[in-house]
Amino acid sequence: MAPFAKKPFALTLTGVTNNEQDPSVDVLRTVTLPLIRRFGVEDGLELKISKRGAAPLGGGEVYFKCPVVRALKPLQFTAVGKIKRIRGIAYSTRVSPQTANRVVDSARGMLNTLLPDVYIYTDHYRGVEAGKSPGFGLSLVAETTTNVHISADCVARPSELPEDLGKRAAKYLLEEVSRGGCVDTQHQALCLQLMVLCPEDVSKVQVGQLSPFTIQYLRDIREYFGVTFKVSTDQETRTTTLSAIGVGFANLSKKMG
Repeated sequence: MAPFAKKPFALTLTGVTNNEQDPSVDVLRTVTLPLIRRFGVEDGLELKISKRGAAPLGGGEVYFKCPVVRALKPLQFTAVGKIKRIRGIAYSTRVSPQTANRVVDSARGMLNTLLPDVYIYTDHYRGVEAGKSPGFGLSLVAETTTNVHISADCVARPSELPEDLGKRAAKYLLEEVSRGGCVDTQHQALCLQLMVLCPEDVSKVQVGQLSPFTIQYLRDIREYFGVTFKVSTDQETRTTTLSAIGVGFANLSKKMG
């Protein structure tokens, strides 16, 4: 909603920054914002992490800034490319600083079998910046030669060892990479939504296997926006190309009164 507001957003949000149900603030910063920039929302788009907040008590704080745009740019996003590097952030709050290092060593042990260019930062928070609950997790991003970003995000479960978390996150990322496409599973719906709100021109994106949530979202888009996507499948790469003509946010606003 932020790009279509009357005034630019400048919000300080508090609460849980990392959990198992939603994309973490790290994924929002490193993958979601670059995806939104492809639609023409560029200058002034920012997400800054001031404090971490693990579940259940939270205590995190982020600063979100987003400009207003008159119209989005139609998307042509079909060149996947090859994986060239993997970056990540292993974070920890109110636990031993060595926890994040153990997560990194475990994840790199698996990812280095894919490629050598793997760098995972450690981000340990102390004091008031560490929120109210102990926790740790790992956010990974695989970047391709065509500037595609594929993400995987895992938060430690109760009694889970750092080594097990690192392996779980690495497997999750490799699964996302194996699905193919220019958009990972947790960003499929957002990409389709912005394609619908583009001006009346054709937008096209290549994705991997559609999640059940995305399939239902396509039905919702057809019902509420009146937009039907053209779907074509490549049997060789096992990817799907979705294309549609946007209705334009301005036109949608007029219809809704």
